[in-house]
Amino acid sequence: MQYGVVFPQTEIGDDPMAIRDYAQAAEDLGYDYLLAYDHVLGGDPSRPGAAQGPYTHRHPFHEVFVLFGYLAGLTERIGLSTGILILPQRQTALAAKQAAQVDLLSGGRLRLGVGIGWNNIEYEALGMDFHNRGKRIEEQVRLLRELWTQPLVTFQGRYHTVIQAGINPLPVQRPIPIWFGGRADVVLRRMAKLGDGWMLAGRTPDDEAKAALETLRGYLRAEGRNPGDFGIDAWLPTAGQTPDAWARRVEAWRQLGATHLGINTMGAGLKTPQDHIDAIRRFRKTID
Repeated sequence: MQYGVVFPQTEIGDDPMAIRDYAQAAEDLGYDYLLAYDHVLGGDPSRPGAAQGPYTHRHPFHEVFVLFGYLAGLTERIGLSTGILILPQRQTALAAKQAAQVDLLSGGRLRLGVGIGWNNIEYEALGMDFHNRGKRIEEQVRLLRELWTQPLVTFQGRYHTVIQAGINPLPVQRPIPIWFGGRADVVLRRMAKLGDGWMLAGRTPDDEAKAALETLRGYLRAEGRNPGDFGIDAWLPTAGQTPDAWARRVEAWRQLGATHLGINTMGAGLKTPQDHIDAIRRFRKTID
Protein backbone atom coordinates (compact mmCIF):
# COMPACT_ATOMS: atom_id res chain seq x y z
CA MET A 1 0.00 0.00 0.00
CA GLN A 2 1.25 3.47 -0.87
CA TYR A 3 0.99 6.23 1.75
CA GLY A 4 0.29 9.86 0.97
CA VAL A 5 -0.50 13.18 2.59
CA VAL A 6 -3.56 15.31 1.94
CA PHE A 7 -2.23 18.81 1.34
CA PRO A 8 -3.80 20.99 4.07
CA GLN A 9 -5.35 23.39 1.56
CA THR A 10 -7.52 25.36 3.95
CA GLU A 11 -4.95 25.58 6.77
CA ILE A 12 -1.50 25.84 5.16
CA GLY A 13 -1.68 29.61 4.60
CA ASP A 14 -0.18 31.60 1.74
CA ASP A 15 3.55 31.59 2.48
CA PRO A 16 5.30 29.91 -0.50
CA MET A 17 8.16 28.82 1.74
CA ALA A 18 5.80 27.08 4.15
CA ILE A 19 4.23 25.23 1.21
CA ARG A 20 7.70 24.24 0.02
CA ASP A 21 8.72 23.05 3.47
CA TYR A 22 5.58 20.93 3.83
CA ALA A 23 5.99 19.20 0.46
CA GLN A 24 9.69 18.57 0.97
CA ALA A 25 9.07 17.25 4.48
CA ALA A 26 6.47 14.82 3.13
CA GLU A 27 8.95 13.61 0.53
CA ASP A 28 11.79 13.32 3.07
CA LEU A 29 9.54 11.30 5.38
CA GLY A 30 9.03 8.75 2.63
CA TYR A 31 5.46 9.51 1.62
CA ASP A 32 4.58 8.31 -1.86
CA TYR A 33 2.25 11.10 -2.94
CA LEU A 34 0.77 14.48 -2.06
CA LEU A 35 -2.93 14.93 -2.78
CA ALA A 36 -4.57 18.35 -3.17
CA TYR A 37 -8.21 19.43 -3.31
CA ASP A 38 -9.58 21.67 -6.08
CA HIS A 39 -11.83 24.71 -5.94
CA VAL A 40 -11.48 27.74 -8.20
CA LEU A 41 -14.07 29.86 -6.40
CA GLY A 42 -15.82 29.81 -3.08
CA GLY A 43 -19.43 30.93 -2.86
CA ASP A 44 -21.39 32.83 -0.25
CA PRO A 45 -23.69 30.18 1.25
CA SER A 46 -26.29 32.83 2.14
CA ARG A 47 -26.82 33.66 -1.54
CA PRO A 48 -30.25 32.52 -2.77
CA GLY A 49 -29.95 29.27 -4.66
CA ALA A 50 -26.45 28.49 -3.42
CA ALA A 51 -25.61 24.84 -2.83
CA GLN A 52 -24.60 24.08 0.74
CA GLY A 53 -21.27 22.31 0.99
CA PRO A 54 -18.22 22.02 3.23
CA TYR A 55 -16.44 25.10 1.81
CA THR A 56 -17.33 28.77 1.30
CA HIS A 57 -15.61 31.93 0.08
CA ARG A 58 -13.82 32.04 3.45
CA HIS A 59 -11.81 28.87 2.76
CA PRO A 60 -8.50 29.40 0.90
CA PHE A 61 -7.61 27.10 -1.99
CA HIS A 62 -4.36 27.07 -3.94
CA GLU A 63 -5.01 26.34 -7.62
CA VAL A 64 -3.90 22.74 -8.13
CA PHE A 65 -2.09 22.91 -11.47
CA VAL A 66 -0.14 26.03 -10.49
CA LEU A 67 0.61 24.47 -7.10
CA PHE A 68 1.86 21.27 -8.71
CA GLY A 69 3.97 23.17 -11.21
CA TYR A 70 5.61 24.90 -8.25
CA LEU A 71 6.10 21.66 -6.33
CA ALA A 72 7.40 19.80 -9.39
CA GLY A 73 10.52 21.96 -9.24
CA LEU A 74 10.93 21.65 -5.48
CA THR A 75 10.59 17.88 -5.13
CA GLU A 76 12.13 14.89 -6.88
CA ARG A 77 10.15 11.75 -6.10
CA ILE A 78 6.80 12.34 -4.43
CA GLY A 79 3.72 11.83 -6.60
CA LEU A 80 1.28 14.70 -7.22
CA SER A 81 -2.41 13.86 -7.21
CA THR A 82 -5.57 15.94 -7.57
CA GLY A 83 -8.26 14.78 -5.24
CA ILE A 84 -10.40 15.73 -6.96
CA LEU A 85 -10.22 18.11 -9.94
CA ILE A 86 -13.75 19.30 -10.72
CA LEU A 87 -13.34 18.51 -14.38
CA PRO A 88 -16.71 19.56 -15.92
CA GLN A 89 -16.31 23.16 -14.77
CA ARG A 90 -13.06 23.40 -16.76
CA GLN A 91 -12.37 23.55 -20.49
CA THR A 92 -11.24 20.06 -21.43
CA ALA A 93 -8.45 20.96 -23.84
CA LEU A 94 -7.01 23.46 -21.38
CA ALA A 95 -7.16 20.92 -18.53
CA ALA A 96 -5.40 18.42 -20.82
CA LYS A 97 -2.66 20.95 -21.55
CA GLN A 98 -2.19 21.90 -17.89
CA ALA A 99 -2.10 18.27 -16.72
CA ALA A 100 0.36 17.33 -19.47
CA GLN A 101 2.64 20.18 -18.46
CA VAL A 102 2.61 19.19 -14.78
CA ASP A 103 3.33 15.60 -15.73
CA LEU A 104 6.21 16.69 -17.95
CA LEU A 105 7.74 19.07 -15.42
CA SER A 106 7.47 16.51 -12.63
CA GLY A 107 8.93 13.67 -14.67
CA GLY A 108 5.70 11.67 -14.87
CA ARG A 109 4.45 12.04 -11.29
CA LEU A 110 0.86 13.24 -11.86
CA ARG A 111 -2.26 11.28 -10.98
CA LEU A 112 -5.45 13.06 -12.03
CA GLY A 113 -8.38 12.48 -9.71
CA VAL A 114 -11.59 13.89 -11.20
CA GLY A 115 -15.19 14.40 -10.16
CA ILE A 116 -18.27 16.49 -10.86
CA GLY A 117 -18.38 18.63 -7.69
CA TRP A 118 -21.32 20.19 -5.90
CA ASN A 119 -20.90 23.98 -6.08
CA ASN A 120 -23.35 25.44 -8.60
CA ILE A 121 -22.01 28.95 -7.94
CA GLU A 122 -18.59 27.87 -9.14
CA TYR A 123 -19.99 26.39 -12.35
CA GLU A 124 -22.02 29.53 -13.00
CA ALA A 125 -19.02 31.83 -12.59
CA LEU A 126 -16.85 29.65 -14.85
CA GLY A 127 -19.49 29.59 -17.58
CA MET A 128 -20.19 25.86 -17.44
CA ASP A 129 -23.49 23.98 -17.20
CA PHE A 130 -23.98 22.51 -13.74
CA HIS A 131 -26.86 20.22 -14.77
CA ASN A 132 -25.18 18.07 -17.42
CA ARG A 133 -21.84 17.70 -15.64
CA GLY A 134 -22.16 13.93 -15.19
CA LYS A 135 -22.68 13.29 -18.90
CA ARG A 136 -19.93 15.71 -19.91
CA ILE A 137 -17.26 14.20 -17.68
CA GLU A 138 -17.45 10.88 -19.52
CA GLU A 139 -16.77 12.59 -22.83
CA GLN A 140 -14.07 14.71 -21.22
CA VAL A 141 -12.17 11.66 -19.99
CA ARG A 142 -12.20 10.11 -23.47
CA LEU A 143 -10.95 13.34 -25.03
CA LEU A 144 -8.24 13.81 -22.38
CA ARG A 145 -6.79 10.40 -23.17
CA GLU A 146 -6.74 11.11 -26.90
CA LEU A 147 -5.06 14.48 -26.37
CA TRP A 148 -2.41 12.92 -24.11
CA THR A 149 -1.52 10.09 -26.47
CA GLN A 150 -1.84 11.47 -30.01
CA PRO A 151 -0.01 14.42 -31.60
CA LEU A 152 -3.08 15.21 -33.72
CA VAL A 153 -6.63 14.54 -32.62
CA THR A 154 -9.93 14.57 -34.46
CA PHE A 155 -12.77 14.20 -31.97
CA GLN A 156 -16.42 15.00 -32.52
CA GLY A 157 -18.63 14.36 -29.52
CA ARG A 158 -21.80 15.76 -28.07
CA TYR A 159 -19.99 18.51 -26.17
CA HIS A 160 -16.55 18.75 -27.82
CA THR A 161 -15.18 19.23 -31.30
CA VAL A 162 -11.46 18.99 -32.00
CA ILE A 163 -10.39 18.83 -35.66
CA GLN A 164 -6.78 17.98 -36.46
CA ALA A 165 -5.32 19.63 -33.38
CA GLY A 166 -3.18 18.49 -30.48
CA ILE A 167 -1.19 19.54 -27.45
CA ASN A 168 2.58 19.78 -27.62
CA PRO A 169 4.53 18.69 -25.63
CA LEU A 170 2.76 15.49 -24.68
CA PRO A 171 2.98 14.20 -21.09
CA VAL A 172 5.50 11.64 -19.89
CA GLN A 173 2.69 9.23 -19.00
CA ARG A 174 0.58 8.38 -22.01
CA PRO A 175 -2.04 8.52 -20.77
CA ILE A 176 -1.94 10.12 -17.33
CA PRO A 177 -3.85 7.92 -14.82
CA ILE A 178 -7.41 9.12 -14.19
CA TRP A 179 -9.10 8.24 -10.89
CA PHE A 180 -12.66 9.12 -9.93
CA GLY A 181 -14.15 10.58 -6.77
CA GLY A 182 -17.80 10.21 -5.74
CA ARG A 183 -19.96 7.52 -4.25
CA ALA A 184 -23.29 7.34 -6.14
CA ASP A 185 -24.05 4.16 -8.06
CA VAL A 186 -23.86 5.99 -11.39
CA VAL A 187 -20.35 7.14 -10.45
CA LEU A 188 -19.27 3.58 -9.60
CA ARG A 189 -20.50 2.44 -13.01
CA ARG A 190 -18.69 5.35 -14.66
CA MET A 191 -15.37 4.66 -13.00
CA ALA A 192 -15.64 0.93 -13.76
CA LYS A 193 -15.97 1.85 -17.43
CA LEU A 194 -13.49 4.71 -17.63
CA GLY A 195 -11.33 5.01 -14.53
CA ASP A 196 -8.02 3.73 -13.22
CA GLY A 197 -8.99 4.01 -9.54
CA TRP A 198 -11.42 5.30 -6.91
CA MET A 199 -10.81 8.04 -4.34
CA LEU A 200 -12.99 7.35 -1.29
CA ALA A 201 -13.01 10.78 0.34
CA GLY A 202 -14.72 10.78 3.71
CA ARG A 203 -15.30 7.03 3.85
CA THR A 204 -14.49 4.86 6.85
CA PRO A 205 -13.52 1.16 6.52
CA ASP A 206 -16.91 -0.16 7.58
CA ASP A 207 -19.59 -2.47 6.17
CA GLU A 208 -20.92 0.30 3.93
CA ALA A 209 -17.51 0.85 2.34
CA LYS A 210 -17.06 -2.90 1.97
CA ALA A 211 -20.41 -3.19 0.18
CA ALA A 212 -19.57 -0.29 -2.14
CA LEU A 213 -16.22 -1.87 -3.01
CA GLU A 214 -17.89 -5.19 -3.74
CA THR A 215 -20.39 -3.40 -5.99
CA LEU A 216 -17.59 -1.61 -7.83
CA ARG A 217 -15.67 -4.85 -8.34
CA GLY A 218 -18.80 -6.41 -9.80
CA TYR A 219 -19.10 -3.53 -12.28
CA LEU A 220 -15.42 -3.90 -13.18
CA ARG A 221 -15.89 -7.59 -13.95
CA ALA A 222 -18.94 -6.74 -16.06
CA GLU A 223 -16.71 -4.42 -18.08
CA GLY A 224 -14.22 -7.25 -18.58
CA ARG A 225 -11.70 -5.68 -16.24
CA ASN A 226 -9.63 -7.19 -13.43
CA PRO A 227 -10.54 -5.57 -10.07
CA GLY A 228 -6.99 -6.30 -8.90
CA ASP A 229 -5.69 -3.78 -11.42
CA PHE A 230 -7.99 -1.00 -10.15
CA GLY A 231 -6.64 1.40 -7.52
CA ILE A 232 -8.40 2.26 -4.26
CA ASP A 233 -7.34 5.47 -2.46
CA ALA A 234 -8.69 5.85 1.08
CA TRP A 235 -8.13 8.82 3.39
CA LEU A 236 -7.50 8.70 7.11
CA PRO A 237 -8.28 11.75 9.29
CA THR A 238 -6.12 12.54 12.29
CA ALA A 239 -8.82 14.56 14.06
CA GLY A 240 -9.92 12.79 17.23
CA GLN A 241 -7.73 9.74 16.53
CA THR A 242 -4.91 8.19 18.56
CA PRO A 243 -1.90 6.41 17.02
CA ASP A 244 -3.46 3.07 17.99
CA ALA A 245 -6.65 4.06 16.18
CA TRP A 246 -4.59 5.05 13.13
CA ALA A 247 -2.93 1.64 13.07
CA ARG A 248 -6.29 -0.16 13.34
CA ARG A 249 -7.77 1.89 10.53
CA VAL A 250 -4.73 1.34 8.31
CA GLU A 251 -5.10 -2.40 8.77
CA ALA A 252 -8.86 -2.23 8.13
CA TRP A 253 -8.29 -0.46 4.82
CA ARG A 254 -5.59 -2.97 3.93
CA GLN A 255 -8.06 -5.80 4.51
CA LEU A 256 -10.56 -4.06 2.21
CA GLY A 257 -7.97 -3.91 -0.56
CA ALA A 258 -6.89 -0.27 -0.47
CA THR A 259 -3.85 0.38 -2.64
CA HIS A 260 -3.30 3.95 -1.41
CA LEU A 261 -3.93 5.67 1.94
CA GLY A 262 -3.70 9.42 2.49
CA ILE A 263 -3.35 11.05 5.91
CA ASN A 264 -5.55 14.14 6.33
CA THR A 265 -4.43 16.53 9.09
CA MET A 266 -7.03 19.23 8.45
CA GLY A 267 -9.75 19.77 11.03
CA ALA A 268 -7.55 18.55 13.87
CA GLY A 269 -7.03 21.95 15.51
CA LEU A 270 -3.50 22.44 14.16
CA LYS A 271 -2.41 26.06 14.11
CA THR A 272 0.67 26.32 11.90
CA PRO A 273 2.20 24.64 8.83
CA GLN A 274 4.84 23.16 11.16
CA ASP A 275 2.06 21.54 13.20
CA HIS A 276 0.92 19.75 10.02
CA ILE A 277 4.48 18.60 9.33
CA ASP A 278 4.77 17.28 12.89
CA ALA A 279 1.46 15.42 12.46
CA ILE A 280 2.51 13.64 9.28
CA ARG A 281 5.81 12.76 10.96
CA ARG A 282 3.95 11.16 13.88
CA PHE A 283 1.77 9.19 11.50
CA ARG A 284 4.79 7.99 9.57
CA LYS A 285 6.33 6.63 12.77
CA THR A 286 3.09 4.76 13.45
CA ILE A 287 3.11 2.88 10.17
CA ASP A 288 6.89 2.28 9.86
